[in-house]
Amino acid sequence: MQQNSNPNLLNYTIYLQPTSTQWVTFIHGAGGSSIIWYKQIKAFNKHYNVLLIDLRGHGNSKQPPTTNALSFNEVVEDIIDVINHLGIATAHFVGISLGTIIIRQLADTHPHRVNSLTMAGAIMRLNVRSQILMRFGMLSKSFIPYMWLYRFFAYIIMPKKNHQKSRQLFIQEAKKLTQQEFIRWFSLSAQVNPLLKKLRSAQNTMPCLYLMGNEDAMFLPSIQKLVHQNPMNSTLLIASNCGHVVNIDRADFFNQQSILFIQEVIKKNAYAPQQLISR
Repeated sequence: MQQNSNPNLLNYTIYLQPTSTQWVTFIHGAGGSSIIWYKQIKAFNKHYNVLLIDLRGHGNSKQPPTTNALSFNEVVEDIIDVINHLGIATAHFVGISLGTIIIRQLADTHPHRVNSLTMAGAIMRLNVRSQILMRFGMLSKSFIPYMWLYRFFAYIIMPKKNHQKSRQLFIQEAKKLTQQEFIRWFSLSAQVNPLLKKLRSAQNTMPCLYLMGNEDAMFLPSIQKLVHQNPMNSTLLIASNCGHVVNIDRADFFNQQSILFIQEVIKKNAYAPQQLISR
């Protein structure tokens, strides 16, 4: 294990696999940190070099001293700076929740750096319920303590008893944010709809695996529709008894299926379409 010592970069941790030249880069969601991938490190590092990144203001990454609004392009460039620093030409990117929007945008703006996308708890469209929640958050973010809001959203997105471990971990990691940083990240919600519309209309030629929980009521239906409309490069696997955070709720399923997917991409250097599989 090696950790970042450059204060001008995002905090990162790497786990080298001496027999592999392949890199897998993990990107967490808003309010989380690289800690949420703790159930993936050992399984993936058996096969690949692993790179874990804390997004700016999250985990052990500092926020640059600015009050400017944050953009998805800035977040993407932060990640590119890290992989450039490490000399990583291309990588397989794995994201969770908001991290799936980030890696999809990265694939759109830097396609030559991406070998494949694994999107867990993917967000590719906001339904009416999620848009109402976002609007409520935007109206109240400046005067309601951010942890109240974060706990509220965590319970809405991960409401069931079997989601408790995921919910508690995200709440625990969100405590590392400051109120100002939470507001900056939450303000990204104003950019989500137009960005997602652009990404949905773009022709995706990247091998893409969607790993969704069957209890992820807020986001699963839109992903089912998206994959049905674009089956050539996309596969959807649905985990039973599982909520939004698939990599924690069903870690064994997540690890097995995503590693198989990456192995297939490496082996064929192309990706044949598959049917939706429910397990």
